[in-house]
Amino acid sequence: MNFIQVTRVIFVLLFMVYAAVLPTQGAAQKLDISYQMALSKALQNDASAMAFYKSRGFQPVWLEKSSAASARRTALFDALALAGGHALPVDRYQLPALERAVANIKTTADLGAAEAALTQSFIAYVRDVRTGVVDPSSAVQDIKRKRFSIVTADYLDALVKSSPKKFMRALPPQSNEYQRLLAEKERLLDIIAAGDWQTIVPGGKLQPGDQGRAVIALRDRLIEMGYLKRSLSAVYDADIQKAVQAFQADHGLATDGIVGDGTRAELNTSARDRLAAVVVAMERERWTNFDRGTRHIIVNLADFSAKIINKGQVEFYTRAVVGSNKRDQRSPEFSDEMEHMVVNPTWNVPRSITVKEYLPKMQADPNAHSYLNLISQSGQVVSREGIDFTQFTAADFPFDLKQPPSTRNALGLVKFMFPNRYNIYLHDTPAKSLFARETRAFSHGCVRLHKPFDFAYALLSVQSSNPKGEFHAALDSGRETVIELKKHVPVHLMYRTAVSKPTGGMEYRRDVYGRDAAIFDALVRAGVVIGSIAG
Repeated sequence: MNFIQVTRVIFVLLFMVYAAVLPTQGAAQKLDISYQMALSKALQNDASAMAFYKSRGFQPVWLEKSSAASARRTALFDALALAGGHALPVDRYQLPALERAVANIKTTADLGAAEAALTQSFIAYVRDVRTGVVDPSSAVQDIKRKRFSIVTADYLDALVKSSPKKFMRALPPQSNEYQRLLAEKERLLDIIAAGDWQTIVPGGKLQPGDQGRAVIALRDRLIEMGYLKRSLSAVYDADIQKAVQAFQADHGLATDGIVGDGTRAELNTSARDRLAAVVVAMERERWTNFDRGTRHIIVNLADFSAKIINKGQVEFYTRAVVGSNKRDQRSPEFSDEMEHMVVNPTWNVPRSITVKEYLPKMQADPNAHSYLNLISQSGQVVSREGIDFTQFTAADFPFDLKQPPSTRNALGLVKFMFPNRYNIYLHDTPAKSLFARETRAFSHGCVRLHKPFDFAYALLSVQSSNPKGEFHAALDSGRETVIELKKHVPVHLMYRTAVSKPTGGMEYRRDVYGRDAAIFDALVRAGVVIGSIAG
């Protein structure tokens, strides 16, 4: 008999004990003032809950003699019993305390307190499983997301009008990604329970043709992780090379088939650490438990990539460069809507870059970065001749800097705009060599695209019969030109170090900004406990 079955038996026994105190369905007249006072006292800080109960004459939702109330209780207790499977803080829902409260109902005051306790646990569970356990921006300042508010009355009303089992099952994210993450969590828990992956790949470079103990360790580790069929080979042969390349592809590494320091570090990462990444990915999926749009853009900062997703399929992919891992330069996480693109853009140099980076260089050499125009407060281009830059400080520098359209422009030849308070956008860049790097965190916060022209064609393809021609007509003019997107495209800047593959398996990325580590710590503090790991 499993835990849920035991819980149901306990419910039946408890119901026999307290049933005499429960009102029958619709018998509000039997609920005396002591019941209402106990319920109101317990829910006094939740105005929405009080409004809900008042609207139904304070009739119980959970604790009355009816098959409907019984079904709600059973559905709630079953969901709370399985909350750990969703990597939620099970102690927060106080299931044992709820059982005791129900078992000890002797008066209508007890009934009111128990009814309120069930509602409080219900709402706590709804909030966590639907919108996340921790507040995103509290966990990491650069995550510019807020959990959706949970209105108690709305969820209680929906519960009362629904099939309780179906209602509770629909609360977690229904995305395929979330379901695959759940499955990966269970797989990793099984591996951890069996002692984790046993083999450690020793130091030193390994490449095709090598042989010896280090190659045997590599072979065994790949077999343990499912990348290689069982083999007795002690030589770094073609099969091992293919397995290493598949592993490298799944972990955002150069697929050269050579085991260097980066590949070795990823190979030797424990199942326990991978589980932590999956748990954080589940929490992030709850934070973004909303309609992302049939056709939308996903920028995965941890993967250094940008994709256009259309009806769940990848329509377009390109590599990206994201913000440097420095204070005030890390790319933030948020969602917005792309409204237009600017071809042949002017770069209005942000004030922080102007005074922190360019002013000191102009103080040393007035002609430094002469391709940048000096702009007065009236908006006029000012000659640098005769200006003593050393007389200014960052606080009183009276000029702005602009770079006119050109192939050398820091924004390249096109930028993609979704106006936001963080001044973040996607754009081209003349620094093409950076896209060959494994780790591509070099910008001041904006996202640079490896294939910006192709990205533009893809965006315009839904509104133009000749997207390439339309784009190049604007480009060839040499003038700054705005091309409006007739239908705005949702843009989601995310950070996912654990992502499932629709065809099976997982992809993992390094926590370049350290955000997942901070979120995991926040989950630990919130009381999440999974198997043998705290958090």
